[in-house]
Amino acid sequence: MLPVVAIVGRPNVGKSTLFNRILGQRKAIVEDFPGVTRDRNYAEVRRYDVPFTLIDTGGFKPVSEERLLAQMREQSRLAVEEADVILFVMDAREGVTPSDVEVVDLLRRVDKPLLFVVNKVDGERQEAMTGEFYSLGIDSFFTVSAEHGRGVGDLMETVLELLPPLTKEREDQGETRLAVVGRPNVGKSSLINRLLGFERVVANPAAGTTRDSIDSPFVYNRNRYVLIDTAGIRRKGKVSQKLEKYSVIQALKAMERAHVVLAVIDAEEGITEQDLTVAGYAHERGRAIILVVNKWDLPEKDNATMGRFLDKLRSTFKFLPYAPVLFVSAFTGQRVAKIMTTVEEVATEYNRRVPTPALNKMLAAAVEAHQPPIYQGKRLKFYYMTQTAVRPPTFVVFANRSEGVHFSYQRYLGNKLREAFGFEGTPIRLQFKDRTSKR
Repeated sequence: MLPVVAIVGRPNVGKSTLFNRILGQRKAIVEDFPGVTRDRNYAEVRRYDVPFTLIDTGGFKPVSEERLLAQMREQSRLAVEEADVILFVMDAREGVTPSDVEVVDLLRRVDKPLLFVVNKVDGERQEAMTGEFYSLGIDSFFTVSAEHGRGVGDLMETVLELLPPLTKEREDQGETRLAVVGRPNVGKSSLINRLLGFERVVANPAAGTTRDSIDSPFVYNRNRYVLIDTAGIRRKGKVSQKLEKYSVIQALKAMERAHVVLAVIDAEEGITEQDLTVAGYAHERGRAIILVVNKWDLPEKDNATMGRFLDKLRSTFKFLPYAPVLFVSAFTGQRVAKIMTTVEEVATEYNRRVPTPALNKMLAAAVEAHQPPIYQGKRLKFYYMTQTAVRPPTFVVFANRSEGVHFSYQRYLGNKLREAFGFEGTPIRLQFKDRTSKR
């Protein structure tokens, strides 16, 4: 499991800017007015010696009764519950505010590493004006400019020292782990109960019954599996501590542990933005994915209903052309047996290794059919391809100018790999390196 770092603070103190600075790219939306980040934003950070999950939050403002700020406060509380290290960000230009005093008092009760960060310190003049933050009763704080990067390096050195050791999943000895993920009330627990054949997980029509991830080992066709049920991912604006003790990070942790992800979609409600988010998390983490359309017994249907739904699903999930789609009903058992057959097939593809000679034969044919582009006046050359990993299948192509390989040609070679070798249900990773680079 990756350790978790949460960034909390009042609205508009620069949390999203700091999130982007630590991440090394512009992922969070940044605008110069309060409350832009209404939901937590999650990202895996792997640019430092120790990888970790970074959480950006909405503002933490306990004194506010306004509905939006109340929701943002709950988001921050949930992030703090899940965090291993907490960064509390304040604004040097505004100085100490009553909200800062309240939040510092609240965070002191949290038995976790806590770092105080005074943001928007762009130079020595602002640095000299930060002494008032000692009035909060804190021994030390970091002065940074998230926008310009000033002081962020020193902050991150301390963060990395405080992170707990990475916890490794035990040796699986051949078992395949399945994470069942999706929005609340799409029928995840009912689906698991149907797959396992008994009431292992409490299924309740009220959204959010499952409060934590639950592992259920079982055997299918003499192969060992573990089903991971999760607390689900809330609709935007619907997260509150009263309804959900555990945040979306539980689903992310389940995906970290999984090999195959069953992304469950509600046939009656149709495809939603949150379905895209759920599947997107799995895709980013390189997990094998099966799209499971549950409650297929509920919609009124004609001969073309499934085809129309499938067309809409494919056009919506354009980043998952490789993912199998199953239409099932956990309530009636309709086509549920097909899930495990598909899991077996997908798990095989996820672990597939292709011999280097076969890869290079495919590469030569692909280049002959479609020449690589010209980069800086010279045509790119590909020397050879080799597979470096499975789970997901990962390939390296050695070239003369790897930085010149356009995304469209990368996609072309990826499609050729699938045409030649399959890889249904699994993402593939295609990397390009200069032949003179260290391997």
